Amino acid sequence: MNKIYHFILWICSKFNRSEIQSIIKGLSDIIENKNPDIKPKDEFKESHPNYRDFSADPLPPITDLNSISGSNTNKNYKELLKDYIKKNNKPLKPVNHHSNSLSVPNYISCPCCNAPNSYIYFNNGSKKNQFRCKVCHNFFQLNKKYSKSNNNYLFCPYCHYKLSLWKTRDDVSIFKCQNKKCQHRIDALNNLNILEKMERLVRSSQFKISYQYRQYHFNINQLNHSAPTPTTVNINKIHNSLDVVGLILTFYVSCALSTRKTAFILKNVFCVNISYQTVLNYAEAAAYFCHNFNLNNKGTIDSTLAGDETYIKINGKHNFVFFFISSINRIISAYHISNTRDTLPATIAINEAIKSSTPKQDISIITDANPAYTSAIHFINDNLLTNSKLIHHKVTGLQNLDSESHEFRSFKQIIERLNRTYKHHIKPAAGFNSFNGAVALTTLFVTYYNFLRPNMSLNFKTPAYIPELQNIHNLQGKWIKILSLASC
Repeated sequence: MNKIYHFILWICSKFNRSEIQSIIKGLSDIIENKNPDIKPKDEFKESHPNYRDFSADPLPPITDLNSISGSNTNKNYKELLKDYIKKNNKPLKPVNHHSNSLSVPNYISCPCCNAPNSYIYFNNGSKKNQFRCKVCHNFFQLNKKYSKSNNNYLFCPYCHYKLSLWKTRDDVSIFKCQNKKCQHRIDALNNLNILEKMERLVRSSQFKISYQYRQYHFNINQLNHSAPTPTTVNINKIHNSLDVVGLILTFYVSCALSTRKTAFILKNVFCVNISYQTVLNYAEAAAYFCHNFNLNNKGTIDSTLAGDETYIKINGKHNFVFFFISSINRIISAYHISNTRDTLPATIAINEAIKSSTPKQDISIITDANPAYTSAIHFINDNLLTNSKLIHHKVTGLQNLDSESHEFRSFKQIIERLNRTYKHHIKPAAGFNSFNGAVALTTLFVTYYNFLRPNMSLNFKTPAYIPELQNIHNLQGKWIKILSLASC
C-alpha cells in the first residue's frame, strides 16, 4: 500500500482536479471492462507464471539408438564403473532380475563397453530380442534379421525414452515423452510454485511438464519468401524519365518522406507535376525489380545471424515483418511479411536467410524467446534444407537473467536497432492499404539499407558492395543504376 500511496501523491502533484477526475473515469471504465483495448495486469498470470506457457524444447529428439551412448562408446566398462563411483560416491550395482524373469545368458556381453551379462537386461519385454547395457546405456541385438527398423522412432534427449505420438493436426504432429521419471519432467515439476502445484491438481493439461517435440508437415512449396507482385505500370514505358523515378525513390524511401510530401517537393522544387498515387505506382513497380536484386546480391552471410519480428498494420490489422541481419557486415538477408508469428513464417525467413551460406558452415541464430524460432530451426535441421548446421541462442526479456541472454544480448540489440530504423522509414505511410504495398516499401527499404545507406558501424560504408555504384555520387543516380542492373 505504501507504493500506491506514493503514486497517489505523485498524481496529485502533476495533475489538477479536473484531470484527476478524468483519470478516475478512465480507470473505472477499465475496471468495468468498458475499454477493451486496455486490460489491467493479470494477477493470476503473475502468480502462475508457468500456466499455459507455450514453449518449444530446445533439444531435438534422438533418432539413432546407437548415438545415445555418446562418449562412452570408446570406454571399457571397468573405466565407466570407476567414473560412476567418482560421480555418485557409490558403486553401480549389477542388474537385479526378478525371480520370475529370464536372466541374460552368460555368453552375452555389451559390444560397446564389453560389460558382462550381469550388467545387461532385456529391454523389450516378452520379445527378448533387444538388450540394454546398464553401464553405458547402449542398445544392441544379437540377431537384427528379425528386428524392426528404428529409423522412424524418436527418443527423448533427456531420458532416452521412446516418444509417443500425442496429437496430430494438418500441419504438425506432436510427440511426447511419457516417462514419469524423465529428468526434464522432474525439473519442470520442481520449477512450479505452490500455487501452480495446487492449480495443476485441477487443470493438469494447462501446464507443460513433459518433453514435447513438434514435427511440422511443411512442404517446399510453402517456403516462399514474400515478394512484390507485378503491377500494371511498366517502368520502362512511363511518361516521365527515369530521373523522376530516381528522385521519387530518393525522397520516398531514402529520406523517409510520405507520398504526398514527395509529390509536393517534385512539383514545387523540380516542376514535375505528379500525384501521390503516381509515387506509389512507381515505387511498387520499382520494388518488383529490386526484390530479386536484393536476394541475388546479399553475398555470403556471417556465422552469426540476429533475427526478430516487428509489427506493421495492413488494413488496420497487425501483420509481422521477420528480419534477419548478419552480425558483422550488417546485411539484411531476409525480410518476410506474414499475418502471423507462427512457425511457418519463421521457417521461411530463416530458410531464406541461410541460403547464401557456405557448405558445412555452422550458423548461430540469435532471437528472442518466441518458440516459433526454435521449432523452425528443428524443422530446417531435420529436413536438411541446408548443408549448414543451425545453432539457436535465445535472448529472453529486457534484463539478463541467464548466462545465454548476457552473452548474446549485443546481437539482439543489432536487430532491435534495425527494427527502429525500419519503423522510422515506414512511419510516414501511417499503415498500409494492401499487402503488396507493405511488401513493396519493405523491399525498397532493404535495397536502400543494404546498398545505399552508409552504416556507422562499418566506417560509413554500405553493408553490400556493388562496384557499379562506386562512381555515382548522388542517390537518385544510384537508384537508377540499381533499377538498370535489376531489370537486366
